[in-house]
Amino acid sequence: MSADTMTANGDAQVAFYDLDEHDHPEGGSTLLGFWIYLMSDCLIFAMLFATYGVLGHSYAGGPGPRQLFELPLVALNTAMLLFSSITYGFAMLAMNQNKVAQTQIWLFVTALFGIAFLSIELTEFAALIHEGATPQRSAFLSSFFTLVGTHGLHVTFGLVWLFTLMVQIGTKGLIPANRRRLMCLSLFWHFLDVIWIGVFTFVYLMGMLR
Repeated sequence: MSADTMTANGDAQVAFYDLDEHDHPEGGSTLLGFWIYLMSDCLIFAMLFATYGVLGHSYAGGPGPRQLFELPLVALNTAMLLFSSITYGFAMLAMNQNKVAQTQIWLFVTALFGIAFLSIELTEFAALIHEGATPQRSAFLSSFFTLVGTHGLHVTFGLVWLFTLMVQIGTKGLIPANRRRLMCLSLFWHFLDVIWIGVFTFVYLMGMLR
């Protein structure tokens, strides 16, 4: 085999390896998989909204939304979650500027708003149960607790994920893997914000108009 042939084969192999190495963006499969997860979560909440739509008028002789819901408290709770989305956006801006400390601070503020949201929601649940409005009382209350409780459970998982990321960023900094995780959590957190707006409108506001 001639030297020219060997050189040509070697260049072809290098080009092949370069193409194979850079053909797919790093972390693309992670984001794709997370989008698929969010779509499955959309289906879960769609079923819960549909269930509430069917059972939300079945009071079984018990109290309805007007007797149970405190709209100012729910509005305050909604504000807590909306503020948390804004502060998470500031965290992403700080991440893009490679500012580790500012990213950590905004993530911590986001966590505080998330904790406030859960605290108000648990206070609401405790007040309803104290009044005897338990999930077993009527189909309306069963669907209400299931829908709102499932959202609250998602917020709880988001907070655990948030604190875990804060530890990872504090240990390893804003490495590419942590940036991808922050992007995934951003999608998740804003998704929960959108779902809650639906809950606030469909469950609370429309419930008070019945």
